[in-house]
Amino acid sequence: MKEAGLVDFKGSETEILTQIRKLVSILPANNEDDMSYEVCGDDLNRLCADIAGGAGDTSIALSMISDNNFFLEVKAEYARSMVTGFIRLNGATVGCVANRTEVYDAEKGESESLKAGLTAQGCTKAAEFVSFCDAFNIPVLTLVNVKGYRTSTCTEKKIAKAAGRLTYAYANADVPKVTVIVGEAYGTAYLTMNSKSIGADIVYAWPEAKIGMMDAVSAVKIMYASEISESKDAASLISEKAAEYEKLQASAEAAARRGYVDDIIEPAETRKRVIAAFEMLFTKRENRPVKKHGTV
Repeated sequence: MKEAGLVDFKGSETEILTQIRKLVSILPANNEDDMSYEVCGDDLNRLCADIAGGAGDTSIALSMISDNNFFLEVKAEYARSMVTGFIRLNGATVGCVANRTEVYDAEKGESESLKAGLTAQGCTKAAEFVSFCDAFNIPVLTLVNVKGYRTSTCTEKKIAKAAGRLTYAYANADVPKVTVIVGEAYGTAYLTMNSKSIGADIVYAWPEAKIGMMDAVSAVKIMYASEISESKDAASLISEKAAEYEKLQASAEAAARRGYVDDIIEPAETRKRVIAAFEMLFTKRENRPVKKHGTV
């Protein structure tokens, strides 16, 4: 489960049978005959007051968005910086992919920090999940909080192909796709995480989200390298220019002006806005050129 990612759930016989029943109850029979809907007993306009605190551990944020806080995570121990699982929105099953920078243990009241960035294992895990959702015609919700790619020997060897497969999986999927930027969204890592550029139908961003090619400080050090080297107070100059760059180039408002974000939403309103987006996309159909299959 942890090393190979071949196991979705683990537990006693009773626990496993319970998980199987949950999984069977939420999955469609096939891509056309979907009998997995259930009557939603939760308020469709329910506000999620503390959801902003779940930007790090997005599994918590997903459970808060879902009907009656239902969340079934798959491959939880594999590539923990990438969350995959199923939630319910207005009674319908929705597949979820999200970046995670910390894991919160409710029983111990402790959190474990994870290194930010996409990994080869995380991309592979997400790509397989998106393809599974597309096969069963399950809509996909993506929560983005990614700064770049993890720097490790394993990632350096495999990330190019793994990120390409995830990008392809998102672009190839013709199901409704909604993205919410809950934290940072930088560079090609954000492009890979179901950005507008590869086919997201609706993209929302929280007001404090940061969207751009790179973080403000790194950008300023490149753009104003000569001025910084000659300055007597380089730290103040970097801070001033970074704040200016962030406002003009890397804020949610700047991204919305350029059409990369459809709307800026308050975190507490995420549930009702996401439900409304999927309701609008319920009858989505895409007619694509006939082909045998992709090669990615």
